[in-house]
Amino acid sequence: MKKIISFFVLILAFGFMNAQENFELSTLRIGPYKIFMDKKEAEKIAGTPLKVTDGDKKNNVKYNGELIGIQLYSGYGGEANPDGIVITGMTTTSKKFKTKSGMGIGNTKDELINAYRNYPHFNVNPSYDEQTGKSLKQAGYFTLEDDDAGTQLIFKLTNNIVTEITVYINEGC
Repeated sequence: MKKIISFFVLILAFGFMNAQENFELSTLRIGPYKIFMDKKEAEKIAGTPLKVTDGDKKNNVKYNGELIGIQLYSGYGGEANPDGIVITGMTTTSKKFKTKSGMGIGNTKDELINAYRNYPHFNVNPSYDEQTGKSLKQAGYFTLEDDDAGTQLIFKLTNNIVTEITVYINEGC
């Protein structure tokens, strides 16, 4: 009897540990990190200090063993805190993060189009060689625009396969 009770306690413990994991991906978040999240809140989750970054470098943090690049910027804190330091962008190449539609790293361009064909604002664009300005046939982007939130969920495509995912503020709003 003690063995059976111990077994059920062990199963419940693992169930609760898995329930705490957050591998959600959306136009606002990657896992527990959200666009416009305050630096202090992000540092609490990361368990490490984070630095304000430019567009090229990101703070690399691990969440349940998966790498997330976090961009912090000063001055996007909104009306309540205009000089606040907040998350303005996040990137991952982890296969664990998925949208509610099940899309993530490894999905194809066709799967993205099928999953989001009724989404109000999406686009597919080629990537460009920065030196020549010519489009690259093997690389591109599938972008979901969240006009209400002012954010984008960007799937980077290499040979029509998702290889990187970025959540970013849409500065063009």
